[in-house]
Amino acid sequence: MYSRIQGTGSYLPARIMTNHELAERVDTSHEWIVERTGIHQRHIAAAHENSSDLAAAAARQALSAAGIEAGAIDLIVVATTTPDLVFPSTACLLQEKLGIVNGCPAFDVQAVCSGFVYALSIADNFIRAGQSKCALVVGAETLSRITDWSDRSNCILWGDGAGAVVLTASETPGVISTHLHADGRYRDLLHVNGGVSAGADGAYAMKMEGSAVFKIAVRTLDAIVDETLAANQMQKSDITWLVPHQANIRIIQATAKKLGMSMDNVVVTVDTQANTSAASIPLALDMAVRDGRIKTGDVVLMEAFGGGFTWGSVLIKWI
Repeated sequence: MYSRIQGTGSYLPARIMTNHELAERVDTSHEWIVERTGIHQRHIAAAHENSSDLAAAAARQALSAAGIEAGAIDLIVVATTTPDLVFPSTACLLQEKLGIVNGCPAFDVQAVCSGFVYALSIADNFIRAGQSKCALVVGAETLSRITDWSDRSNCILWGDGAGAVVLTASETPGVISTHLHADGRYRDLLHVNGGVSAGADGAYAMKMEGSAVFKIAVRTLDAIVDETLAANQMQKSDITWLVPHQANIRIIQATAKKLGMSMDNVVVTVDTQANTSAASIPLALDMAVRDGRIKTGDVVLMEAFGGGFTWGSVLIKWI
């Protein structure tokens, strides 16, 4: 038994924060941000919107696209760095919001920007093992809540949003393979400055050594591309679409170059959505599915790199 993506969905908060607005708050400029990141704007969750609210909106879209009632879901996996609460999990809160009362397992996955890749891999393995037939996988983030808006090198990067997929059992492989990795030795290069157990001085905020993260990310994503292709005896030319984590346009361009792929075959949302961490891949995937770019028979490579460090890929055939 295999799994396939049967439906996709997404949600972006209504409020848009442009680079020009940011330039009124910190010493930066629209041109400086675009040159270094490719970002023009980002969406910011309203005060009443939590990660579970964003997740629910995206999940409803995915369920509608799949033609599946919420009650048919037998597994919920939510990838998030910004849960509503310490507990219950955001997945349990989502379960309640969707009215799913069948007792199915629901849990969160924390792998930062690689979270959706991790969550999709987990759900795929549940289905392959026969423990699930219809899984809801969501990436949802309200990163604006842990952004230091006075840090000019960091606050420009982040945005809020959610993306979701419905993963169903299939006799032919939609998800071809998944590949996951982590290396905690690099924890200090990209982290949040506190937590429940460790405590914190002041408000929690993301901290990043941008130059070091960029270099390692490019090298690591090169390696995951090679690993994914080799594991499936495939050539670079076999990949139809690259749907990468939307961290930085230069990282995305480097991965496309590694694949020998035109940017016309890369789904890019970083310009309008910034880095939405675990939400970025499902957001980009939903956009490309809905606008008709991704078609039946296409081979799609999704890859991500995030704090931890974590990294991974999912290779799928659209069926």
